[in-house]
Amino acid sequence: MDSQTFLSILVGGGLAAACGFRVFVPLLVMSLAARAGHLQLGTGFGWIGSGPALTAFAAATVLEVAGYFIPYVDHVLDVLGAPAAVVAGTLVTASSVVGMSPFLRWSLAIIAGGGLAGLVHAATGATRAASLATTGGLGNPAVAAAEAGGSTLLSVLAIAAPLVAFAVLAVLVLLAWRVFRFASRSGRARTRA
Repeated sequence: MDSQTFLSILVGGGLAAACGFRVFVPLLVMSLAARAGHLQLGTGFGWIGSGPALTAFAAATVLEVAGYFIPYVDHVLDVLGAPAAVVAGTLVTASSVVGMSPFLRWSLAIIAGGGLAGLVHAATGATRAASLATTGGLGNPAVAAAEAGGSTLLSVLAIAAPLVAFAVLAVLVLLAWRVFRFASRSGRARTRA
């Protein structure tokens, strides 16, 4: 595997993880980067950098990010976002990986890209549940803002500095694991009491 293929895998993984936070933010960043010539898209994915795609991703991003600040709508978006994040994670990985056979690219995209997006989405759901349990939902706007910021930061880093994005992703996975363990312990403690 050459260095370009390795870096494109890191780009795809970083973008897929960002899809776990917000589905459309990484697609918007990817479209902007492709249009500016900062991101090489895989064969058959040039449409991501087109004007209509950019417009669609921008509109969808605004609606999605705003929706997470509206009570109850955020819950609906979380439920609908689980499969959408997996699909988006698969798409961004497949479209950013270059120098690989289509079979390997799509296998990697489905397993790693979709899996990573689903894992991050599950972690954000656990974080949102912990926020709901500890603040009665008053903390959910702060969580929504952090998720949108995390998606944007991870998307930009995935394209501009893939190794740094990988390090940030490792820290985020560690933090999510700790939040999940804390929520699990709190739930068991309340069940015993």
